[in-house]
Amino acid sequence: MRTTAPEYWPEKRNFALRINYSEMELPKDPMMLYSMVNMKLRDEYSSLDTLCEDMNVNRAELVKELAAVGFEYSPKNNCFR
Repeated sequence: MRTTAPEYWPEKRNFALRINYSEMELPKDPMMLYSMVNMKLRDEYSSLDTLCEDMNVNRAELVKELAAVGFEYSPKNNCFR
């Protein structure tokens, strides 16, 4: 039974596989922004505050931009609706 990763596995080559979200730009299109933010809230973040902090996004501006196209953040559901 193998106890160590094979040489060809990424962690053996020291590749950075994670995306640095603080350098990632949010989509300009409101529907793409809505989709991306909700996906991240569903899959990666327990709240909008943690998403904004991790991605270095101004929470008020994000909420305002999505409110302009009819979406409101629901803390209970942790998503925009």
